[in-house]
Order: sequence, then C-alpha cells, then structure tokens
Amino acid sequence: MLPLTRHGWREMLVGTVVLAGVAAALAWVTPWLALVVLPVWVWLIAFFRDPDRPLPADPHAIVSPADGRVSDITQLDNDPLLDGPAVRVGIFLSVFNVHINRAPCDGKVLSVTYRKGKFVNAMRHGPASEENESNTIVLGDAATGRPVAVVKQIVGLIARRIVCTVREGDVVQRGQRIGMIKFGSRTELCLPQRLSPRITVQIGQTVHGAADTVAVVQPEQSR
Repeated sequence: MLPLTRHGWREMLVGTVVLAGVAAALAWVTPWLALVVLPVWVWLIAFFRDPDRPLPADPHAIVSPADGRVSDITQLDNDPLLDGPAVRVGIFLSVFNVHINRAPCDGKVLSVTYRKGKFVNAMRHGPASEENESNTIVLGDAATGRPVAVVKQIVGLIARRIVCTVREGDVVQRGQRIGMIKFGSRTELCLPQRLSPRITVQIGQTVHGAADTVAVVQPEQSR
C-alpha cells in the first residue's frame, strides 16, 4: 500500500469529492468520459505519497532535504545564519516529485522563521529565493549550539502552502521528516565552509530526500 502523509488528507478528500462530481457529470453525457478524471485522481493521491527511505551508511554524509532536481550550487561569501562562508544547494521540486522535506543531518533546531512573500517561478535561485513565501530552519550542533545547516522551504508558482513540523528546541535526526511544501516548490540547503563540505551532486542531477548524499562534511572536532 502506498504510504501517504497526513498533511494531505484535506486536499485528497476535497479533490476526491470534486473529481467524483465531475466524473458523474461526464458519465451522464457519455459513460466512458468519466474515466478522464482517473489520471488526475491518481496524480492527486500520488502527490502526497510519503515513502520510507534508507539512509547512507556514511555518518558524515549530508542527505538531500527534498526530492527533485539540483538547479544550482552556489558559494556564498557570508551566510549570516551560519556565521561565515557557506555553500548553497538549490533543489527544484516538480508537481510529480515527493514533496516531503527531510532533515539533512542530526541536530537541534535553533530557529524556525516564516516569511510571507510572492509566488514566482521557483525553478532557479533569484527572485524566488529572495521574494517568495518561505520558511527557514536552522539546525545546530546539539553539543556546541553552533549552526551546521540551514534548510529553506520556498513556495513556487503553483505551491501555496508550507508545512513545518519542527519547532525551536526540537532535536532531529538525519532523514527525519520536518515538513512539506504543497504542489511544486524549491528547497535550499546551506552548509558552512568551516565543515569543509564536499559537494557530491551536480546541477541537473535528480536527488531523493534522505536517501541521496548531497555533501560529505568534516566534523569540527576531528579537524
């Protein structure tokens, strides 16, 4: 049975009722026309799928926070949330991808910041990242409190709702579900250069949340 996220029950229920009504109307005209809505219903249900994922064996592997396509990899001179230089990996989620967001590493939630904004195309970094509605989650080392990763959930042209299931002070594990973005979006992952992140993905590559490694870091205590 296809595992589904609880965050989609409302949309699935409303969508099923609406599509059933459309199918009934079409069937009244010509019975076989009712089948036209079936692919739409299957897509709606599949959109909210929430598969379990195996984690990489390497404990220093940073996993992808989302399913999708790597759209950009950018070196940042300074990320104020990470206290210095960082690298950002942008992932675009189409309407056919799993939309569950995952924690890229173990850590403690230092802050969660929601920002209202626009709904422009989220395929590339630029206006979407800076102007769109977003939710930024900062993860820190549970022992030292220093920030180790930033996950930014960004709505897109179609996406209109961000779900975040963690709060400041929560302790999360790598690969743990931390929310979702509904109906197409962008997720960004930023890592501090002080951890010497070695990016293991390329622009255009397809990644799967929790299962795929996007970077390997060098823990501060081992350097």
